[in-house]
Amino acid sequence: MNNQSKYMEKIRERYNKMAENEDSLSCGGAINFAEISKGEICADFGCGRGNDAIKLASLTGKKGFVYGIDVSERMVTEAKKNTMKNGTGNIEIIYSEQGDIPLENRSVDVIISNCTINHVPDKMSLWNEIYRILKKNGRFIVSDIYSIKEIPEKYCKDPDAVAQCWAGAVTREEYLNTIERAGFVNIQILEESRPYARGYAEIASFTIRGYKT
Repeated sequence: MNNQSKYMEKIRERYNKMAENEDSLSCGGAINFAEISKGEICADFGCGRGNDAIKLASLTGKKGFVYGIDVSERMVTEAKKNTMKNGTGNIEIIYSEQGDIPLENRSVDVIISNCTINHVPDKMSLWNEIYRILKKNGRFIVSDIYSIKEIPEKYCKDPDAVAQCWAGAVTREEYLNTIERAGFVNIQILEESRPYARGYAEIASFTIRGYKT
């Protein structure tokens, strides 16, 4: 098993366990900045139990649609249960690797994500996927963490540390550069925390928005 597979296996293990309790799963509130319009097609990466996906479905209305995507089988199961309880018909919950999203090119108007991308080993690949599935003038709103200093290699290549939501973080500069390299424009930082200690690193969280040309 290569390092990337080990990372994802640890992340699945962590979130499969968390699916069984009521722990908070998000480092931010990307949906609060999404400004969803009726009829929009939305996607929530790292949808967890589906709470934000259900909110998106309400905001976009019956003419819109929402895809909830998660790497944890148990989270997907819980999200499907929750959408059924709410009687939400315009949602599809999908189990998928974050770097290989099973959606068509230019099929989504808006993507949200909370504290998910820091887990992904190949972040450039994921941002390319986000760009691919967004429609022209589509937008993303992402809440995530970044590291104040580069994470030492012994931690950033440790699947256990990555799964703990700190060792997979990259610096603010690298994070923004990756988004720009994917092709996004008008990138805005909507909110940003002060640095705080986590694990063996100092990190901060922010919510960012960008657009596909």
